[in-house]
Amino acid sequence: MKREEVFNFSAGPSVLPTEVLEIAGKEILNFNGSGMSVMEMSHRSKVYMDIFASVKAKLKAALSVPDTHEILFLQGGASLQFSMIPMNLFSELGKYKADYAVTGNFSTVAYKEAKKYGTINVAASSEDKNHTYIPKQSDLKLDPEAEYFYYCENNTIFGTEWKYIPETGKVPLVCDMSSNILSKPVDVSKYGIIYAGAQKNMAPAGLTVVIIDKALAGKEMACTPLMMSYKTMIENDSMYNTPPCWNIYVLGLVLDWLAKQGGVSGMEKIKADKAALLYNYLDESKLFKATAEKGSGSDMNITFRTGNDELDEAFVKGMAAKGFTNLKGHRKTGGMRASIYNAMPTEGVAKLVEYMKEFEAKNV
Repeated sequence: MKREEVFNFSAGPSVLPTEVLEIAGKEILNFNGSGMSVMEMSHRSKVYMDIFASVKAKLKAALSVPDTHEILFLQGGASLQFSMIPMNLFSELGKYKADYAVTGNFSTVAYKEAKKYGTINVAASSEDKNHTYIPKQSDLKLDPEAEYFYYCENNTIFGTEWKYIPETGKVPLVCDMSSNILSKPVDVSKYGIIYAGAQKNMAPAGLTVVIIDKALAGKEMACTPLMMSYKTMIENDSMYNTPPCWNIYVLGLVLDWLAKQGGVSGMEKIKADKAALLYNYLDESKLFKATAEKGSGSDMNITFRTGNDELDEAFVKGMAAKGFTNLKGHRKTGGMRASIYNAMPTEGVAKLVEYMKEFEAKNV
């Protein structure tokens, strides 16, 4: 199939804007008359340092990052942050506490990892209903002596999303925004740490963005590996070692594309319209049903099913033949999942709904 015949609903690595790929393709052999690909040049060369500084400035502007916070471009995936966070925010092994909201797979893994380093309180959990909802503010059991409160804002596998920012008093917020960053405005000043793997809304896999309140750095455990120290990375502007150069470059192209969509405010409107197309149909469908509870559904990863595993399989297979790829739900949940990140065009969601209606007409 040709690219224009395929709509890629992958949960990650996900679809990138065609415009971004075209520019990257044109520049892959010779960036800006340098005679080199970005993949070949020294990360400390003037050419690359200019790219790096530009991308950092664009991201700071896109999210209105205040001067109190530092932007880091790291490696190790979002999963490395499961360890980096407690190792940097607990200054001594086993003597500090944190609150965790367990609302999906990745927050569960993060919680288990953090338990290696301190006392971790489950401030809220949605496990009782297979993570189909987000706890309310009134459900949160908060410890005022916690070093931080941790939550994953968008749960990729289960298709739920926090619609509010938790109120935790003076306890810093730490948030995994891997699958919804850049899809809406964020008041960064309310967070101690925001982090995100790039492969959903920002760039290819291999880059992790961390936005950290600089006041939280420098308190790490003595055993914290050098490469896992926020203080070290801040002092070296993410370049203690070679950063993921190509991915950072592509992030810059994505940010240029995002600006043309009206920035994060413009993208929020586009995102809401796309999600409404699919949710409105699911609300009226006699065959397909959303799995997330009302008010908790993700605008990025919409999970649904027919209630019949054989029909689900037939739907996914039939859609793949039509060019709608990666609609199969995660192995933990089954059913279907449409990941409609920023780069998924509205046309893709509209056509998905059109074919869902055809499938329903044949099977109800």
